[in-house]
Amino acid sequence: MASSTTAFGSGVSTTALGLSSLKPSPTVGVATIIVPKPRRSSAMVVRVEGQTINPEIRKTEEKVVDSVVVTELSKPLTAYCRCWRSGTFPLCDGGHVKHNKATGDNVGPLLLKKQ
Repeated sequence: MASSTTAFGSGVSTTALGLSSLKPSPTVGVATIIVPKPRRSSAMVVRVEGQTINPEIRKTEEKVVDSVVVTELSKPLTAYCRCWRSGTFPLCDGGHVKHNKATGDNVGPLLLKKQ
């Protein structure tokens, strides 16, 4: 059986949440993990504030945005949030702009483009 790490002192294991690669950081300002009651959907909200989300990936770029071309999409372009700041998560609402200005980060959305 895999070892289990408690996430952010909450008593919820990262393995139980499917986040076995998540490692708590001493620089994290606030971390909130909300796990719904069993009779509700399996939605989960994770919010980390007070630090950059992208500590090392392509830091020379102003904003890290990746695009993927998919043949079977209903819309020509769909932006998915990667900063966890979107009020319409999992879709991007531009919340990364405020986060990037506040922290100096360069996180941006994942764009799915219809081929």
